[in-house]
Amino acid sequence: MADTYVGSIDQGTTGTRFMVFDHSGQVVANAYETHEQIYPEPGWVEHDPIEIWENTQQVVIDGLEEAGLDASQLEALGITNQRETTIVWDEETGKPVHNALVWQDRRTTDRVEDIQEQDKVEWIREKTGLECDAYFSATKTEWVLDNAEPLKMQSSRGADLRDRAEDGELLMGTIDAWLIYNLTGNHITDVSNASRTMLYNIRDLEWDDELLAEFGVPESMVPEVRPSSDEDYYGYTDPDGFLGEEIPVAGALGDQQAALFGQACFDEGDAKNTYGTGSFYLMNTGEEAVASDHGLLTTIGFQMSGEPVQYALEGSIFITGAAIEWLEDVDLINNAAQTAELARSVDSTDGVYMVPAFTGLGAPHWDGRARGTIVGMTRGTEKAHIVRATLESIAYQTRDVAEAMEADSNIETTSLRVDGGAVKNNFLCQLQSDIIQTEIVRPEVDETTALGSAYAAGLAVGYWDTVDELRDNWQVDREFTPEKSSAEVDKRYDRWDDAVERSLDWAQEE
Repeated sequence: MADTYVGSIDQGTTGTRFMVFDHSGQVVANAYETHEQIYPEPGWVEHDPIEIWENTQQVVIDGLEEAGLDASQLEALGITNQRETTIVWDEETGKPVHNALVWQDRRTTDRVEDIQEQDKVEWIREKTGLECDAYFSATKTEWVLDNAEPLKMQSSRGADLRDRAEDGELLMGTIDAWLIYNLTGNHITDVSNASRTMLYNIRDLEWDDELLAEFGVPESMVPEVRPSSDEDYYGYTDPDGFLGEEIPVAGALGDQQAALFGQACFDEGDAKNTYGTGSFYLMNTGEEAVASDHGLLTTIGFQMSGEPVQYALEGSIFITGAAIEWLEDVDLINNAAQTAELARSVDSTDGVYMVPAFTGLGAPHWDGRARGTIVGMTRGTEKAHIVRATLESIAYQTRDVAEAMEADSNIETTSLRVDGGAVKNNFLCQLQSDIIQTEIVRPEVDETTALGSAYAAGLAVGYWDTVDELRDNWQVDREFTPEKSSAEVDKRYDRWDDAVERSLDWAQEE
């Protein structure tokens, strides 16, 4: 086992990473490649699935080469992915019929509002645990079938996409299914990703016929649903393909569920928050699908082979790390590392609040028409105030979710495990601890999304025998405890609520 490893393909919103882990959960290889963000219209976000697949192959090859490893040393491959992002492709040729519609894409907001007017929101929530929102795959798939061909990818076969879908010629899936298909030739997803489509019944654990009919998605299009860690494997890589080896693809998890797994949150009440493009706060609720009364999602956390599904409550925050990227885009900072230095250069934001609702607001507000807002500026407002307000917005949004989580679960959060690129920022971690008045715990390996899918795949093939081994691997890098009083923080948090109010329902049809 000393010479063998488990690989993880981590396909994210802005790029694709390949990591290799040893038995102690330490990183032995790491390669990354960004892909283009395509914005055809305001509020629309697309990715090129072919570019993603090509980048996936490249980072796997690069990662192995740079670490001096051979593909034959991989005992298994796991996949983790940006969830909800949806691809429709031709079963025969394997080619997409349109760009992927990214989870951030808001083009189906009108359709969602139609559903709301038909009083079907609660009906959807009972089946799926989800808010009815453009975030999820159902309306995205429907849009592609109804609208894609007139845009740019005219089929050589002549028939329109909906007819071809009905004839069983088209497949759909989230990014995990796209990668599994390209790696193994099989059309498979795992339960955690299926639970993000708004087409899957999380209690009956099957595609829901009524939801498929509502969104016009033929059952022949949807992938087979398997456990997140699958001892029967999803398939093998092609020995004549880019890796030159037959390697089992044995684990898959949506990125946030993968982080829950990688943070060893295997027990009811365990919670983590991942800071990436957005932030996603998940709490393991065990074998019970806990319904939310406070704007959270009820979702599938993970499933091991032969074991019951583990559910989770989730607070989905659409924009956090992407707000830092925006600061770079508009030249307020040169790089993300600069934010801490600038934020520390002022004692406060001077009353400035930034609500980064660039693609609407997720939990607990769920307003697809909210838009990015900066309030409280005066002539004395400086760049540092806006940068600090942006970092504070990340922490405030997390508190919104933390309070909803406690109300729904009746479990007080005393410690929150954090991961993702932004947690390298000590200033943000301390700010987060102050604003939610809770201990923040950062692990040694903060790429827990990739680690989680590696764990799922490795358990399936016997590289690790039990989850207890994974618990033993989890090591603390640093803990942050509140340094500010709750009275001081609560006063500022009340003003945050006022700022959010001003961002709501801003985007209107021209």
